[in-house]
This record gives sequence, structure tokens and C-alpha cells, in this order.
Amino acid sequence: MYLRICIVTACSLFPAIAHIFIQSVIVQPGAPTPSALRWEFANLAAGVALLAAAIAGAALFFFRRRARDFTLIYFSIFCTLYAVRLLATRSTFRDLFNPPANFWRYLIWDITAVIILPVGLFLYQVLSPKLKKRLLWLLIAQGAFGVFGIVGPFLGISFTTLNIANNYMVLGSFVALGIGLIFVAREPGPRRKITLELRVFIITFLVWAVFIFHSNLIGLRVIRGTNMEFIGFFIFVAGLAYIAAHRTFANEQRLASIDSELEVARRIQSSTLPQSTPALPGLDIAARYVPMSAVAGDFYDFLLVDDRRLGILVADVTGHGVPAALIATMLKIAFAGQAPHACDPARVLTELNRSLCGKFEEHFVTAAYLFVDLDKNLLRYSAAAHPPLLLLSHVANHAREIEENGLMLGMFPDATYTSAEIPFSPGDRVLLYTDGLFEAHNSKNEEFGRARCKEFLESSRSLPASTFIDDLLSRVSSFSPPSTQHDDITLLLLDFLPG
Repeated sequence: MYLRICIVTACSLFPAIAHIFIQSVIVQPGAPTPSALRWEFANLAAGVALLAAAIAGAALFFFRRRARDFTLIYFSIFCTLYAVRLLATRSTFRDLFNPPANFWRYLIWDITAVIILPVGLFLYQVLSPKLKKRLLWLLIAQGAFGVFGIVGPFLGISFTTLNIANNYMVLGSFVALGIGLIFVAREPGPRRKITLELRVFIITFLVWAVFIFHSNLIGLRVIRGTNMEFIGFFIFVAGLAYIAAHRTFANEQRLASIDSELEVARRIQSSTLPQSTPALPGLDIAARYVPMSAVAGDFYDFLLVDDRRLGILVADVTGHGVPAALIATMLKIAFAGQAPHACDPARVLTELNRSLCGKFEEHFVTAAYLFVDLDKNLLRYSAAAHPPLLLLSHVANHAREIEENGLMLGMFPDATYTSAEIPFSPGDRVLLYTDGLFEAHNSKNEEFGRARCKEFLESSRSLPASTFIDDLLSRVSSFSPPSTQHDDITLLLLDFLPG
């Protein structure tokens, strides 16, 4: 694909080559020799081809957002600078414009002063962390020289002196980089295999280095000859293009593999959640689970004692993604063993806390456990740092918060929990949820909040449980679009039906 972009871009820019070349033949007095024309056309074509490669690299960087790799943008900057400098050195190109005096001279020098920096930044992306530390000092030196080179003419330093300094800077950078690579290769310890990307960079870089040394020796008047640097540069650019494209498409394959694995994880996690809600006479339960990402840390489950008694757990693991989902799976396994004492919420949370402590360090779990006894019209409730339960009274049509909190699960082995007994009447309604519900934010950074939850609970008492919970999620979605969702949302609504 990268090659196709380069070809299409080059073809679109080819008329510019022809126009410049024809203009050079018509405008310039005298008949240029065939060899001079061939050399001029080769330089113009090289400049346009490099611009095409730069545009293609930038297009891949900006349009492939998921697999974005900074080697592409450094490659594009490098090719653009070199192409502009190459075109600016050609009299046929300069004759098409009428800039201020010394414009081309300043432009060519400014590019020369900084052009080696994007090469170093490109290499920095490819190297291992150990080599990056060694290269960082060289990058700092190159950046400092670039600033010095740009302001140098305004300080009265002659271009001749600046060019000589640049020759030494380039040669010194090449030597320092080579010595650094040799020392790293000779360091004791296990030998690391040189990656394909680094091997391509080194080979093409060495080819270009031969031409660089040749051109800089000409610049220092050590030898005489024609500057053929752009030929070596083309070989080097081909290597950079291969590395940049290889990294981009490798990233895409890696992301595709991750997506595939996340889809498998999502299906596995989905299978750990209840596939349906328990059907008990006199009780209507509706549950919704809205993860922020493919896999999430919210969890809910049921412990069915008999057709009149039921335990319900709602939990929220801190963080998101696969780590939170794995902890939620651990929680499910631990919760399945709590059936013998399902009627004692405080003990259920105590046992869950003991099961989870020591299993992880950077996460914890908030949870709420509700035991429903339909024969006694009684609820037993306990929580671990979880948002309060909302109970809507059928008689008063007033929603109140019930909080019976201990410490979060998984952090403190000796944490203790207490439970509260809550009588209910037929027609009452209970809402259990995770904090993603009221922490949803709108564009003004306002929270949906518990007050809105309570208001909606009171104003929608006539809706069936399933319809109510869907409408509540729609209200949250209107307040805070899904694209801005920052946390998972789990809702469970319990309707105690009249006999």
C-alpha cells in the first residue's frame, strides 16, 4: 500500500518535473549539453520522488491512527528537507521564483544545519532502550548545532565557516554512532539478535555514509570530484521507507491480533455473567451491563437459595480492560462458594475479602451484597466501599439511600463488615448499580449524579422493571454520549410485586 501511495503521488507530481525541465531549456540562454540536461533532470526527478515519498509517509502516519508510528513522520520530515534542499540547489528550479536576495542561500544552509536531526530521531524509535540512552546525547548535540547553525548567520558567522563546522559535525556524528554501536556489541552479557529493522538501517546507512564522507571530504577540499551524495541518499531512503512501512503494518497486525484476543476475552467474560435473571414469584428483576471497553471490571451474580430467597452481588473492580476482567473472574469463583451462608451479607463480604487479599496489588474491588427474603418481606444489605443502594417506597413515592459500608475488598485481610435489615412492601423498588452510572459526565463536565438517579426513580415508578432500566440508560446516554463514557455501568432493578 505504501508503494502504491508513492507511485500515485509521484505520477501526480511528474508534470511539475516536465514543466520545470522545459522551462529550464527555454529560459536559460545557450544550448545545454546532453550530459548536463541528464544530470539536471535526474536531480529534479530525485527531488520530486522524495517529495512523493514524504507525502506518502505523512499520509500513512495521519490516516492509520491506530497503527501510528513516529518513524513515518520523521521519515517524511527527512525526505521533505532533503528534497527541498536538492531542488533549491538547481538553478532551473530557482529560476521559476523571484525570492529576496540570499533567500536560497539561507534556505539551503538552514536545512543543512538541521537535516541530520530527523535521521537521529528515526533511529531513536528503532533502537532498544539501552541504545537509546547512548543516542540521546548525540541527539542533544545535533539539536544544539541546528539552533547554532540557524542563528549563526545573524551573528555574523560566515557561511564558509558554518559549512566547515557542519562537515565536522556530520563526520563526528557518524563516527560517534559507529563507536557507540561497536561498544554496545562488545559489552559482556547475553548477545541480543539484531532486528531486521536495525540491520536494514545499518546497511543502507553505511552505503549512504560512503557518499556522505565523499561529499564532506569534497567540502573540506581534501579531495576533488562531483558530489554524488543523493545517490547514496536514495538507497538510504529506500531502507527508511521499508523500516517505516514494516513497523506500521507490523503494528496493524499486532493490533488486529489484540482485537481478536479481546473479542475472545469478551466472549469468555460474557459467559461468566448470568445469562438470565432468576424468576421468583413476587419479584421482577432486570439487569443491564454496559462495559466501557471490550472487557470490563464490573460484575454481578446471583445466589439462588430457593424460590423465596435470593442473594445478589454487584461489584466494581478498579481499572479497566483485561486485568480488571481477570479479577472479576476471580470474584465470581469466590462468590460461588458463598452459598452456605448466602443469608448473611456481612459474612459473604468477609469471605470474599479473604479470598481476594494477596492476589493483586494495584487493584481493589467495591461491592454490594443484597439478600432478599420474600417470605419475611425483608432485605439484608452490606457493602464494601460501594455506592449506596436506592430504595423507592411505594407508599411515600420517595427514594432514599441506604449505605452500610466497610472497606474495599482485596486490600485489608482483617476488614470487617456489618449488615443492615431493611423491611420492604409490595410495590417497592430497589436499584443496585456501579459508580459508572452517576459519574457519567456531559460536555460541561457535570456529573449525572445521584440526584438525577433518584429523581428518575421517583418519576418513572409506573414503568415495568425492564423498561425502566432501559430508559434510565437512555437518559444517561443522552446526558453523556457513549463516546465519552469513562467507566463501566451495571444496573440491577428489583420490583417487589403485589400479591
